[in-house]
Amino acid sequence: MKFAVRSRQATALPGVLGPARVDRRTASLLPRLRPGDVAVTDHLDMDRATAQALVDSGVVAVVSAGPLISGRYPNLGPEVLAEAGVAVVDQAGEQVLARLRDGATVRIDGATVHLGDELLATGRELDLERVRAEMDRARHGLTTQLESFTHNTTEFLRREQDLLLHGHGVPRTATAVAGRPVVVVVRSHGWEDELQGLKAFLKEQDPVLVAVDHGAAALASVGLRPDVVVVSAGSDDLPSAELLRKARDVVVLLERGAPRSATESLERMSIRPLRFETGATTEDAALLLAAAGEPSLIVGVGMHATLSEFLDRRRPGLASTFLTRLRVGPLLVDAAAVPTLYDGAVRPRHVLGVVLAGAAAVAAAVSTTPVGHEWATELAPALTSAYDSIRGRLT
Repeated sequence: MKFAVRSRQATALPGVLGPARVDRRTASLLPRLRPGDVAVTDHLDMDRATAQALVDSGVVAVVSAGPLISGRYPNLGPEVLAEAGVAVVDQAGEQVLARLRDGATVRIDGATVHLGDELLATGRELDLERVRAEMDRARHGLTTQLESFTHNTTEFLRREQDLLLHGHGVPRTATAVAGRPVVVVVRSHGWEDELQGLKAFLKEQDPVLVAVDHGAAALASVGLRPDVVVVSAGSDDLPSAELLRKARDVVVLLERGAPRSATESLERMSIRPLRFETGATTEDAALLLAAAGEPSLIVGVGMHATLSEFLDRRRPGLASTFLTRLRVGPLLVDAAAVPTLYDGAVRPRHVLGVVLAGAAAVAAAVSTTPVGHEWATELAPALTSAYDSIRGRLT
């Protein structure tokens, strides 16, 4: 999809225009973006989740001081931006961060960034063709990334072995989980379609709903209330206080040994969060939390664990995703598979079929008795007469 630009110059200069929103950290920039803005940041190897958040905000262009694609591995973010019709320029240099003030109108034309009549910077235009070519080249460098991933996984297992192997440190929630299905919702690529496919399952199975960060807003958008919300204490963009208060349990992720003051921002909202001290990501912590409650099944919405997704995230907590999937493997089902595996509750046609089969069985049993034989003898002439009458009318 393409977003209309907020404004264009009266002289019809080429490119797209919009007010610049400037921040080196994309995570801090996202809450301030509005449709028609130009996001100016410095994001090395942008991942798909961040790119999708930029697209959802309605930006018309993204300018990065550094490379959005380094070539170390095939990160998925730039392709999401290009497919959405967002103008993308990277390697624009530090001047775009140093000289652009928030709200200044900028024009993006190909690989150039203009501030008024001045050419501010020239970078690299990332259209869809170039992005895909860069991705092909990046795939040849995966060996090094896999070696790094293996090392990080070993280190994470060493630090978190009590949690992963024995469940030590998982907080006890007020929400009863044992024996019930659990749906864990992450607001990421494809979550809308996956939730849509779960409508029958959600209605008929009444699962425990666990939201990860803004998964709470995703559930609220379809009229559902999360039972548990898992957030990170260091997040710059928490769900609204209203959404958090509606949840029965709010679980906050903290570094081990974090002081009590780490949860003050939530306590000021009149929320008493449960502390979960771990180095796992919020998504993985939610899965571990669900598994510790001994559910019958865990359905993951918005979760993607392919090799490309692993590498695309490229963060210190990446190893937790791999090990958590191993820990909950027998319980976890991807939401995209549920419509295929689950056909819903008993339908009227199923009941009718059982009733007819039962009636036929009873009739067969009765017909073998003396009374049944007598009934059959008496009914035979009436059935024959009715059959002849119907045949006569048809002919």
